[in-house]
Order: sequence, then structure tokens, then C-alpha cells
Amino acid sequence: MLKRLVTFSILLLLIPGFGSAEWLLAEEKNDSASKGGESPLILAHYMPWYAAKPFSSQWGWHWTMNHFDPEARDEQDNRKVASKYNPLIGPYDSADPDLVEYHLLLMKLAGIDGVIVDWYGLTDFRDYATLHHCTTRMLEHCERFDMTFVLCYEDQTVPALVEAGRLKPDQRVQHVVEELQWLGKYWFKSGSYLKRDGKPVLLSFGHAGLTDEEWERSLKAIGFPLDYFSQAYRREGAAGGFDWPVPQRGLAQVDQFLKLAADWPQAIPVAFPRFDDIYQEAGVGDGYPLIPDNEGQTFQVTLRKAIAAERDFIQLATWNDWGEGTQIEPSVEFGFRDLEWMQQLRRQQRGPKFAATSADLRIPAEIYRLRKSANPPTIDLDRLAALISSGQWSAARQLWTQLAVRP
Repeated sequence: MLKRLVTFSILLLLIPGFGSAEWLLAEEKNDSASKGGESPLILAHYMPWYAAKPFSSQWGWHWTMNHFDPEARDEQDNRKVASKYNPLIGPYDSADPDLVEYHLLLMKLAGIDGVIVDWYGLTDFRDYATLHHCTTRMLEHCERFDMTFVLCYEDQTVPALVEAGRLKPDQRVQHVVEELQWLGKYWFKSGSYLKRDGKPVLLSFGHAGLTDEEWERSLKAIGFPLDYFSQAYRREGAAGGFDWPVPQRGLAQVDQFLKLAADWPQAIPVAFPRFDDIYQEAGVGDGYPLIPDNEGQTFQVTLRKAIAAERDFIQLATWNDWGEGTQIEPSVEFGFRDLEWMQQLRRQQRGPKFAATSADLRIPAEIYRLRKSANPPTIDLDRLAALISSGQWSAARQLWTQLAVRP
């Protein structure tokens, strides 16, 4: 995430208006039109890049950054990981199906509609194949729990493949076209994949990959329409753009993006809780300016502004980027605070049919714990997850009460 954020920050300074002084302050199943009038969709940006023992044979870079040792523990008995914060369930492995279930059930209970997953493509290079495997698992679970699934394509992979000799410079566009056509053949056909007016929604992160002209050529060559969103500004051929937190600009980022996007056909505003990275401590960079948490007010203010923009989609940045401290996933430090507030907001929007409570948010962690026990009650846990997924809150609570009193 560090390299792509540097590129994005530099890019903003080149966009007219972004360097000004004021800135320094089944296929229809998941079409956005079929959501019963519930607008906007709220989607959490999701990182599938964590590897952890004992599920994997070794700890992955995003927990260690080649500096921290998760085998060691701090004074509070938390594992020492590459973050200023600690996941409530401890560091985890993104390929673990129990973990994916835990995350999606939490989102369901908080009123989050689905995920926007970082996707690094199909090539077996660096950790791209592992990330693809984890993203596949996420899509499978989104289908299981009737959650929305969207991809954010990391086209920074393209120059990396060229530099490694895996692609020729004149193959950049063709490579992206082939990957998008693969998505069109497989993942875009999923009933969980988000479509607007029948067109799959796709984001691309940053501007370190294809040029604007190359993206325009790619979109024309794939052979089917996409509802494509570029970052920070609207590329030629894009439906609109999406926003992202920029530490150098703080909360002014939100207002400026909304102003810039006012005349676009579509835009995806962002809401975020803070930005508090570990890069300097890990020795992988100087780090970025702090966007403070302000006791939860940063998340609440940015989300309310995003809702007020009256767009179809909102992106939460992020569910679980622990290295940059932007996570809203429950943590040792903040508990369920951000999800509890999110849940209250969604109850106001949806009315009595969304009856999940703060106490219900504790159930997925207990399901995860029981899945990891010596003799998990698998059939009952599967049933409990299905009840939560389908919004049968009373039945889920009743079954959980029965499970909780078992020896």
C-alpha cells in the first residue's frame, strides 16, 4: 500500500484545483437497481493479503514488514505486528475460510452491504497468485452470504511485470484486456458481483499502472461494457471516479473531491476512520501525516458527508488495512465502536426490518472461536451463520443462546 499511496499523493498535486491552498485544510440479482430502494450501497475496501501461522507456514509481510516478529508479544500480550493497532481476534490469514466468514457476518450485522477487494490479477508473480486465491475465497463467501462483491484492480502490477521481464512494454494493454475478459467470463457473471444498469462495476487503484490513454484503449477492446471508476478523477471512458484518503490533505480531501465530482454522472465518495501508519517504525519509509481518529468523529463526519452526496455507492476505506491504521474491523483499541455507530445509522435508514443490535456484533467472533476449538459444533455454527446472513435475528439469537450455554 505504501508505494501506491506515494504515487497517488503526487498525482493529486497535478490535478487542477487539487494543489490549491484551500486543500491543505444471477446477473440482475446484484444490479444496484434491484436493492429495493436502499441507497446508497455501503461497501468496505478489503485487503486479502495477510498470511499468518498456524494456517500458513509462515507470517506474511503485511504482519511483519520484515521488522516485527508476531511470535513475540507486547506488555498487553498482543502479538507484535506491523500495525499500531491489534485485531480483536489477533493476526489472521486471509485464506482462512473461518476468517472470511467472521468478517462478512460482522459486516452483515453492521449494515455493510459488501466488499471492494484489492485484486492483483491472474499472473503467478510475487504474491499475486496467493492474493487471487484469497479473493476467490471471498467471492465464494459473498455468494454464500448474499453479500455484494466488487473488484479494485491494482494495475500497478503491469509495470512490475514489465520490469521483471514477464511482459513486453507493448503488451501492457493486451495484458489488462485479457484479465478483464477473464473476469467477464467468470467473476462478472456471479450473482454477487455488483452491476449498475447491467454493467459490472470495476475500480482501478492509483495511476502508477496504465496511462489514461491505455485505459481508454483497454475499455474499448474488452468487448463488453463496464461501469468503470478511476481514482481521484474521471478518466475518459469512465463512469466516474472514486475518492481515497490522502494524509497530506486530511479531511479537506472529502470536500474537494465531492466538489470536483459534482458534475460527473457517477462518483464513489469515501468514508474513513483515521490514517495512522506504521511505515516509519517498520523502517519501510518516512510514513505519512496523521489523520486523527478524533474519538470516532472522523469516521462519522466522512460517512455523513458521503451519504449527503446522494450517490449510488460509498466506499469505506478500509475494512482491514492494519498497516495504515484505517481499519474499521474490531480492534483491541477501539472494540466494536465504529461498527456500532454504523449499525445505528443503518437502523435509522432501514427501519424495523434491520433489527441487529450491538450485542449481536459479538456473535461472529464467538463463531470464529468455536470454529477453532477442538470439537466445533459445525452443523449448528453453519446454521447460525445462515440465520445471521438471512437477517433472521431472533432465531439467530435463540440458537446462539443455546450454543453459548453448552459445556
